[in-house]
Amino acid sequence: MIEMKVAGIALDAITRSPIVLLKDASDRRALPIYIGQEQARAIMSALENQKPPRPLTHDLIVNILETWNMALERVIIHSLQKDTFYAALIVQQGEVKKEIDARPSDAIAIALRTNTPIWVMEEVVADASIPVDRDADEAEQQAFREFISNLRPEDLIKRFGNGDS
Repeated sequence: MIEMKVAGIALDAITRSPIVLLKDASDRRALPIYIGQEQARAIMSALENQKPPRPLTHDLIVNILETWNMALERVIIHSLQKDTFYAALIVQQGEVKKEIDARPSDAIAIALRTNTPIWVMEEVVADASIPVDRDADEAEQQAFREFISNLRPEDLIKRFGNGDS
């Protein structure tokens, strides 16, 4: 899994639909997730530390978690099926952990309110992310190609043994 942070909310240039943009720690990969208008507002209010006069839905969920001494341990965006992302809240109360199905937008809105890490399965990042730093990606790929082209079987035997264990 890869830990990602919310980079912000953007609008699709064509459809004008909101997108929450997640980035990895190295700012090399970005994961765009299309969300609804209400979820975009909920995420933006958390990013801007806005406190509504009365609790909105995500604030209410956080209040329930706190009242019942439950902690949101992490959010996991675990799959992508037919252009739909799937997420789970990992909630802990004492020694008991539960996984609760959630839309990624809701999970992100709650994670931002509780300073909870957001993790994305590597397969999802591989399938849906976009490169942010193409030059760094190309440099890394070129370095790997050079490593492979200079690799000799003897190097592997020295490093990993001859297999007679």
